[in-house]
Amino acid sequence: MEPRDRRRQEDPTVVHTGPAIKDASSGTGVPSPFASGGATVSSGAAAAARAAFNVAAILEPGTLLAGRYEIISMLGLGGMGAVYKAYDRDIEREIALKVIRPDLATHPETLQRFKQELLLARQVAHKNVVRIFDVRDSAGIKFITMEYIDGRDLRSELAERGKLPVAETLEIMQQVCAGLAAAHEEGVVHRDLKPGNIMRDRNGRVVVMDFGLARSMSGAGMTQTGAMLGTMEYMSPEQAKAESVDERSDLFTVGLIIYELITGKTPYQAESAIASLLKRTQERAMSMSEIDASIPRTVSAVVAKCLETDPKNRYQTINELIASLEELQGKRPATQRLEKLHVGRSRWMMVGIAAVVVIAIVAVAAVVFLRFRTAPAAHKPVSVLVADITNHTGDPIFDGTLEPMVNVALEGARFVNTFNRGQARKLAQQLPNPTDKLDEQSARLVAVSQGISSVVTTSLSRRADGYRLSAEALDAVTGNTITNYEVSAATKDELLLAIPKLVAPIRKALGDSTPESDQISASGGTFTAASLEAAHEYGVGMDQQFAGKMEAAFQSFSKATELDPNFARAYSGMAATSRNLGHPADAERYFKLALEHVDRMTERERYRTRGAYYVTVDNTQKCVEEYSELVKEYPFDNIGHNNLALCYSELGDMPKAMQEAQRAVEIYPKQAMQRVNLSLYANYAGNFETAEREAKAVQQINPAYEKGYLVEAYAQLGQGRLLETEQTYRKMEKISPLGASLAASGLGDLALYKGRFADAEQLLEKGANADLAANNPDRAAAKFVARAYALLSSGRAKAAGNDAQLALANSQKTNVRFLAARILIEVGDTARARAIAAELASKPNAESQTDSKLLEGELALKEGNPQKAIQAFTQANSVLNTWMGRFDLGRAYLDATQFTEADSEFDKCLKRRGEALELNDGPTYGYFPPVYYYLGRARQGEKSTGFAESYRTYLSIRGQASEDPLLADISRRMGR
Repeated sequence: MEPRDRRRQEDPTVVHTGPAIKDASSGTGVPSPFASGGATVSSGAAAAARAAFNVAAILEPGTLLAGRYEIISMLGLGGMGAVYKAYDRDIEREIALKVIRPDLATHPETLQRFKQELLLARQVAHKNVVRIFDVRDSAGIKFITMEYIDGRDLRSELAERGKLPVAETLEIMQQVCAGLAAAHEEGVVHRDLKPGNIMRDRNGRVVVMDFGLARSMSGAGMTQTGAMLGTMEYMSPEQAKAESVDERSDLFTVGLIIYELITGKTPYQAESAIASLLKRTQERAMSMSEIDASIPRTVSAVVAKCLETDPKNRYQTINELIASLEELQGKRPATQRLEKLHVGRSRWMMVGIAAVVVIAIVAVAAVVFLRFRTAPAAHKPVSVLVADITNHTGDPIFDGTLEPMVNVALEGARFVNTFNRGQARKLAQQLPNPTDKLDEQSARLVAVSQGISSVVTTSLSRRADGYRLSAEALDAVTGNTITNYEVSAATKDELLLAIPKLVAPIRKALGDSTPESDQISASGGTFTAASLEAAHEYGVGMDQQFAGKMEAAFQSFSKATELDPNFARAYSGMAATSRNLGHPADAERYFKLALEHVDRMTERERYRTRGAYYVTVDNTQKCVEEYSELVKEYPFDNIGHNNLALCYSELGDMPKAMQEAQRAVEIYPKQAMQRVNLSLYANYAGNFETAEREAKAVQQINPAYEKGYLVEAYAQLGQGRLLETEQTYRKMEKISPLGASLAASGLGDLALYKGRFADAEQLLEKGANADLAANNPDRAAAKFVARAYALLSSGRAKAAGNDAQLALANSQKTNVRFLAARILIEVGDTARARAIAAELASKPNAESQTDSKLLEGELALKEGNPQKAIQAFTQANSVLNTWMGRFDLGRAYLDATQFTEADSEFDKCLKRRGEALELNDGPTYGYFPPVYYYLGRARQGEKSTGFAESYRTYLSIRGQASEDPLLADISRRMGR
């Protein structure tokens, strides 16, 4: 489920929602295909796996292999099969279980590689090498059992952080080298080392994994000279040439990894993996110190020695490299200065080596080169605001018609980001001399206030031979002309076709080196419309959409498609407005219509539209893929970063959501909404200090923005500063009716958190009635279901059931119905709850499917069947790994007297406490304190001597209130 206040960036090709947000999921992305890390695979990935691997290759949670290994969740997928987290009933602990694909199980070479990993890895006993236990066969399924590592791989670390500090990298790689030293001592060369198969657990232990391509130095091993095996990006030159390899090949790869970890770049970057492979056989890597002068030259020299093309010039043993790493870390005295880097190489030798490599990989190159494109050139971001056209013709059909097309043409440049004209118009209304127009003066004032570098103005006049359209790019601060240009058109409709030609000189002046002919060619049929009237209706729809007039905008977009049935952008507008009007099925249909006309979109629009479609159909994995491609090709696309953050948060990867939100903020640092999103993700991630800082920034930008106070209250609450939380809510309630409604929810939740249930009931009832009077039943329903939880917590079951029914009567939202059904189960109305569970199960989206399974588990607990509940909760968490799912699973384990498992789940809830801030349409931290109560029970069941500490924490939160039935139970359990 998704956090429930993350709004999409406003754009016609992007679904942009109102303030309602969903519940947060977790799940941390998938590490290496065969890394046994603590990550989960989303339902979208599982579906893709089924399509690629055949259903028989996927093991569902709860599956029992060999009467011993119970599947818990999938950890990763790869070309050979899948890796699962499993529970070994014999030794009573969690393990990783690598399963070979059924269709490969009969391949002799694949089986040999599978056995090779077991045989060679079992030779190596070292704390920095993953422990392999056994190879098994159960009902035709072949698998390896190995140590489970609860951590992350270095590829995930790089994706999240970009690069690592030098000291941290050296510590990691020293452990990697220690593991490799143990392998080399046993005569085993890894040959496929890469960030994806190096794991670091929560205690800092680093483990080398995946010896599937390893071979013994003492014998022929699995492959012979002439076979190029490994991962291209991390191959040594001798691997690339399919020559014999020894331990020095691993040392080259270690150098590559150190280089990438510290600089965030690979040393042989090229337009394709094949080209990169060629470069490392011909060229020396640029010194790390040249890339970043802050990197010590001693570190750069050690890496350079690892990266010598000729193995004879590298370190000759892993122990030599370890000694150098220890010198860099100050763990041993320095011995001698490293050799200076060699320069130059005879041209004939380079050509000879290149020829060998080409011969070795020609079969691969034919396929791979087709899949890679030239990376876009680096360029600083340029933000542009397009002002309203100055229409000298007197014909209103031109008003608001051409500006959206100028935006589109400008954004053909990968580094250009055009500012939302609807947002700019709102800001113009807040100027000292308010206006709803974006003329040159107001546009410049708005641009300066938002840190926008350039303003583009356009002017249209009538001539005897047709029309003259001119454009001028201005420096927003000085007003100086950057460039200007004009075009002519014989008819109205030809004006649209002239826009790419008009904008090309502006893009060039802003720094775009794309030839004008390529710009026009890339636009294709993008600027073709059946009539200027169709484009005008689209422009009107854009203005209405930005003004929040969704019904009117939908009608305008619809009229545009009637005038031009091939108008892709207009269908996208219909889809976006349908979604915002609460009609997701219609939105899906209109997005599909838009995508039928992708030839009428620019590349950037295609990415945005597909991304918005995946958001609409709840395909979060594809959403991440599409927006990731968008920001890869267009690094400063604000919409892309904003929506990618949303998609990551829906997967529960809050660090990545924060990272993308931060990038969106960097593009437009003075946009309050983007900072609210960043603050919200930081809260969910438990980074309350960052969340509070961003909330303060929002209030400075716009003191009247209610959400700036809401996210600040969350941050204060997460840090236990309850008095300040209340004061922030009190500030918010004075801002506006929306602020008052949000504050009522917040104050009610705060009272519930503290165990003051009667106060919570009164605050929430008052707020719900105000929402109903304001004709906002969904907001009222969120308060009714919160009040029902307060009533239930105080032991008033009948009243709680009544409020749950009120919530259901006022809202069809999934999250409201889910929480209401939980109340109904507790008060004994299981028939109604089952009906809601079935209703949710019938919906295709992951959130509904997860909620349905959680309700199924709650029903099983109510029936006294904790094992059935455990199975349902586990299945729910395999779809979306939510905070509520972990809390429920912990309760089920507790009922089953599986105290260790319960302890683990409640511990996860504590670590993910930020996600409990908003499980519904508003604050829900009142759900959090019971975690301490149940954790105390779990540890008491484990006979832990410190079990009472959890009870004391609960009492510190709710002990001052006398309404909580749990207080008496805690006193009894503590022997008071």
